[in-house]
Amino acid sequence: MKYQYLKFEVENRIGTITLNRPEKRNALSLELLEELNELLKAIGRNSEIGVVVIKGEGKVFSAGHDISQLVGREIRYYESIFETCVEVMKKIQHMPQPVIAQVHGVATAAGCQLVAACDLAVAAEGTLFGTPGVRIGLFCTTPGVPLVRAVGRKRALEMLFTGRMFSAHEAEQYGLVNRVVPGDRLAAETVALAKNITEASPLTLSIGKEAFYTQVNMADSDAYDLAKQVIVANLLTEDAKEGLSAFLEKRKPTWKGK
Repeated sequence: MKYQYLKFEVENRIGTITLNRPEKRNALSLELLEELNELLKAIGRNSEIGVVVIKGEGKVFSAGHDISQLVGREIRYYESIFETCVEVMKKIQHMPQPVIAQVHGVATAAGCQLVAACDLAVAAEGTLFGTPGVRIGLFCTTPGVPLVRAVGRKRALEMLFTGRMFSAHEAEQYGLVNRVVPGDRLAAETVALAKNITEASPLTLSIGKEAFYTQVNMADSDAYDLAKQVIVANLLTEDAKEGLSAFLEKRKPTWKGK
């Protein structure tokens, strides 16, 4: 499938999605979100892709929603934008592959939301993050959902209430990104992280990711009840048997995806 607002390529089991509206600072228009939603759906069904990287073309990662689409429209149009955006964020969490945000320049509003929704994130030094909607009369309510789950209530509310821009190192300190690297090392460091993940069993990663997001908002006792069931079921898979045997036999495992 050809995309107007995205680029997509696969190499060494790493699928790379590039937001491709550089002239609009990779604003997440409804049309881009629709393409991204369909692409993520297709990737989720493709067992040949082990990890997904999302990045932006040009000078920034993403400046958020396309503001020109948020004025002078019917309510149903606005609902479509935010419904599609929420579908994209939920799809990232529910798809079997780990998803890494490769962030540079600026990630604001829904762009910051996209970073927070990804499983992992690597940022270039000098990148700025923010949820500045409050400054233009539109509180970043939907970005706040993954944001608070990534950084906690007090830090999320500071970002949401003030609308100020936060540095990459603050984002790392807050837990919004995993690491900050020199700009000229951003792509290489992101690929290195992705390659490290692809060495694991895709089935095991899928089991673990689903269980992680299912239990994360449960009470501790309920989370443990779920986790013990999942780990026993995981233990019975062929990949777990192969991995444990390979460890004991001091050899590299051969994954079957079963």
